[in-house]
This record gives sequence, structure tokens and C-alpha cells, in this order.
Amino acid sequence: MDPDQKVNPTEPIYVVSGGKGLAGNNMVLSLLIQYPNNNVPVIIVPQVTSEKQLLQLVEKVRLEGGLITHTMVNRRLRDYLTRICIERGVKHIDYMGELADYLDEKLDIPSLQTPGLYREINQQYFDRIEAIEFTLNHDDGLMPTRLHQAEIILTGVSRSGKTPLSVYLAMYGWKVANIPLVHGIDPPKELFEVDPNRVFGLSISSGQLISHRMKRLKSIDNTSNTSYVDERLVALELRNASFIFEKGGFTVINVSNKPVETSANEILNMMANRFEYRGRRLESPYMDMEEDTPPKMPE
Repeated sequence: MDPDQKVNPTEPIYVVSGGKGLAGNNMVLSLLIQYPNNNVPVIIVPQVTSEKQLLQLVEKVRLEGGLITHTMVNRRLRDYLTRICIERGVKHIDYMGELADYLDEKLDIPSLQTPGLYREINQQYFDRIEAIEFTLNHDDGLMPTRLHQAEIILTGVSRSGKTPLSVYLAMYGWKVANIPLVHGIDPPKELFEVDPNRVFGLSISSGQLISHRMKRLKSIDNTSNTSYVDERLVALELRNASFIFEKGGFTVINVSNKPVETSANEILNMMANRFEYRGRRLESPYMDMEEDTPPKMPE
């Protein structure tokens, strides 16, 4: 068979859950990936909280064929779904029941039977992962059309520290985008369409900027690029950046001779005051480490 040829569609697999259905969906997909070029439809049925919903679903699957998989943590609904699947001859796989029965017997602790509890308890962790992914996907001007989805936007000239500061803020759970400013090239129009209270312009002294750039050129063995560290051209870039900061009404953060932690704290405190985020995502992302001291960020 041609490796690029798709297998004909087969009966769908339904993933039924009292929560979002992500755990069950991941289990199905992790197995389906072992069958290259399969075209099996996987349909998530989330937030199932009643017997009526289950009865309607089972009847639907009975008529069209297919398989029901489920991760129902509510014992009553789980037992009901199993029973009506058997009665109506619908194929089904219970991912939770046998393990739940085992834990009920061994632990002798009443089960809360609350859907989505794992994600709720670990929401801060999931938020942080999502923020880091968003930030990396919107680094250095990537996907400017999605700039409005960012909670914090950093802008400044090359080597002013946008990326390390973005990543540091993302580790606190903030979705950050950063936009480079290049003299002679207009920044994306979206930069002036978002709320300016979320945009922070990074200001840096000419001497420190040149020092950062020289280190960068040496690291990539490109010291012949003299225009990148030319004092006159660097001064011109910084003036252009200041003009853009003023034009957009952006908040200017002076990052000269400051560790990234200090600049991040300035931004977070301003965000807290402006958007009533006080107390939310201002705690250190390193609290689970032996010492509450963040690692040194790269320049």
C-alpha cells in the first residue's frame, strides 16, 4: 500500500467524560498513532452529567456503529453507561471503572467523584505550560496577527533583552509576545491596535546594548558585522525605538544594568495595578525548588 494513502474511514470512536475528555482523548490518540494512515474519527463528548445525555449518546452510536470509550469518575453514571451499552449491544471501553474499584477497595477512602479535579488542582501548572508555549510561538515578532491574544507585549531593539524577559514572565503564567524594532522597517500595525497598557517598550543604554551585541556577534563568529555595533547607527535605532514608544503610548521600562527579575517585577506590579491582577500569578514559579531563587537568565 502507498504509505501516503489513507485508509478508508471506519466507525467513529467516542470519548465520553464528565470533564473535558482530554485524558481519554489522549489515550485513544496515543494508540491510534501506532496505525499509520488510519482515518478513524475521534469525537469527544465532554461535560456529561446526566443519564439522559448518556442514553441519547448510546442510541446514536447504536444506529451509526462505532465505539464508546469513557473516563467517567461518577460511579452512578459510569455504571449506568456500562449497563445501557450492554443492553443495546454498543461496544464500549471503560478506562476508569476497574482502577476505581481497585482503589475503593484498597484505600478505604470515599471517592470525591468530581470530574476535572486533577486539572483543577493543577491548573496553575497547566496555565504555566500554556503560557510558555504561547510565548515561544510569539517570540521575535512571530504571528503578529495574534498579538491581541497576548497578555503582555514587549517591544524594543535587537538585544535589548526581549526574549529572556518574555520567557521569565511566561514562567509566571503570562502569555507574552515580543516585537523587534528595526530602523527603516515599520512594526506590525497590530502593535498599535492592542491595549497600550499591555505594551512595554524596553529602553537600554547605548553602551550596554553595544556590549550585548558584540557578545552576540562573537558567539556566532560574525564580528565583521560592524554596522550592528556602530555607535551612530545604534543611537539612531534607540531614537527610533523611543519615537515608536511615544507614538504608541507604551510604558517604557529601562532595562539598563538590571537583572531580568527586576524588570519582570516592575512589569508585573504595573499589570497588577492596571488590571486588578493583584495576588494572581505574582508568586514565584520556583516555589517547588529547594531554594526560592530563580536561575540566572541568559542575556
